[in-house]
This record gives sequence, C-alpha cells and structure tokens, in this order.
Amino acid sequence: MRAPRDEEIRAQPSRGWRVTPCVVERSTAVNADERTWVDGLRRGDATAFDAAFAAYRRRLYGYLVRMTRRRDAAEDLLQETFLRLAQHARRLDGETRLAPWLFTIAHRLVVSWARAQAVRDQLAGDLPRREVANAGRSPLEALADSETQLALERAFAALAPPYREVALLVGVEGLQPAEVAQILGQRPEAIRQRLARARSQLAEMLGDHAPAAWRTP
Repeated sequence: MRAPRDEEIRAQPSRGWRVTPCVVERSTAVNADERTWVDGLRRGDATAFDAAFAAYRRRLYGYLVRMTRRRDAAEDLLQETFLRLAQHARRLDGETRLAPWLFTIAHRLVVSWARAQAVRDQLAGDLPRREVANAGRSPLEALADSETQLALERAFAALAPPYREVALLVGVEGLQPAEVAQILGQRPEAIRQRLARARSQLAEMLGDHAPAAWRTP
C-alpha cells in the first residue's frame, strides 16, 4: 500500500462531534502543534513521531475497533497504521494534515482486513463451529462506561459499514465530508448522501438521545 498523495489529503481544519465515554462533545479536529509534528516527521525526529502517536492513537483505535468490532484486529491495524507513518514520514509534504493522512491509511487497512476476513470465513465455512468462551467485555462494552454510551455504540454498530464509516469520520472525528470523500475515494455527493442516511438511522435508533447534529440533515 502506498502512502496517500499529498493532494489527496490536504484540507482545511474542521469541527465535529466526538464520542467520549458518557458524553458527546464538540471538538476541534486539528491539534495546534500538528504543523510542528509534520516538520519533525519529515526530518526523522522521533519526538515528533511520539507526539503524533500520543495525539492520534486513541482516535484511530476507536475508529478501528468500531469498524472491525474486534480488539485484536484493531490493535494490529493501529500498529500497522503508525508503522506506515514511520516508513513514509520523510516523504510527507509540509502542508500534510496528519488526521486525514492517518485515517486514509487506517481505512485502507480496514478494507484489506475485511477482504482477508471474508476469505478466511469462506474457507472455514465447512468446518465445525467452536463455541468461544467470553473472555471479557465486548469491544462495544469496553468503549462505553454508561448505558447511554453503550446505546450509542450499539447504534453505530447497527449501521451498515459504509454508513458507519462515514458517521464515524464525520460525526465522531470531526472531518469534513470533502475530506472523507478523499479518504474513502468517493465523490463528495456520495458521502453527503451516506451521511444523511446514517444520521436518519441513528436518530431513529436513538430518539431523543441522538446528538443534535445527527437529528438534523
């Protein structure tokens, strides 16, 4: 997988709704130190990499675990995402925005993982199924620490993957639809249509508990 071209990831700062335990709050998607980190990454500065990792690790993990619904897969893909950053850091453009760049890599890794998972499931289709003991909380339960938050996580999980991904990237991560269109390789109009559909379904499932931004098209 190649790193995204610079023209694929440039965009203006945006704002969006971010899901956190117990609450959904308005957040800024761009860290004020990001430009310094990009300059450091281009020089091979390990401190800049550590700063970017600390800033984006939880956001990327939340996206990955909600898309794969598996902690082990999310952890592996998170590690691979930052490995790609380390590999391509010196080739970043000075105007690169890290959030769209990293989510582009994460999205492509999720797509590859899903395809491989489908092949594994097909090959294993004729094998006898084993019951797997519940070793702990589910990924959704691990992300939530209240009934309200758990209901929100379940609503996300109930969305079809294309709608879930757009809802996560726009509604949770605060990216603009135009940025998400670049990340997913789709037309902006297609992203807006998916977002409207996702908002409608979330509002129907959550009722009055749906964030205000998701109750309006």
